[in-house]
Amino acid sequence: MSESLSSAAPAVVRLAGYTRADQNEILGDGADPFGVADAGLTWLPKEDHFGVHHEGRLVAHAGLLPLPMSVGGVEAQVMGVGGVAVAPDLRGHGLARLVVGAAVDHARTRGPRHALLFCRPPLVALYRRLGWRTLDRDVEVEQPAGPVVMPLRTMWIPLHDDEPWPEGPARLLSYPM
Repeated sequence: MSESLSSAAPAVVRLAGYTRADQNEILGDGADPFGVADAGLTWLPKEDHFGVHHEGRLVAHAGLLPLPMSVGGVEAQVMGVGGVAVAPDLRGHGLARLVVGAAVDHARTRGPRHALLFCRPPLVALYRRLGWRTLDRDVEVEQPAGPVVMPLRTMWIPLHDDEPWPEGPARLLSYPM
């Protein structure tokens, strides 16, 4: 049975940083806390971090990072959302909505037209409930040996005026976030 939160909505705070110890505080010290190790990808750390503390412990996180991307041969910047984590004992209380919402709200102040995230298929429904849309085309991402097709689901959200996703092949011009 999951622990309950107080009746007041928890506050999202901007974190000064986010370490492996912070991640372990939320998810435990498992070898593959996000369930993506079998994808064999190299990931970038995030620049901006948003979290929720409950009873003196960090219980939720979302990170944000501006990234270069090419869609249809046109280069642009996107805001990458990643490192989304909610403590297993507090899932189902809207904490992902809070931290992802804070990250997207901040992304809207940064200029890019879209935010992007990659997730395992079981999480697609969660992100759809949060307003994200599935990108139904392959996205290439950079890796140490060269570009590869992202094996996880790609999702996006407009950051301004319901801006549509552009047409054409999509390639993240960096490691994924």
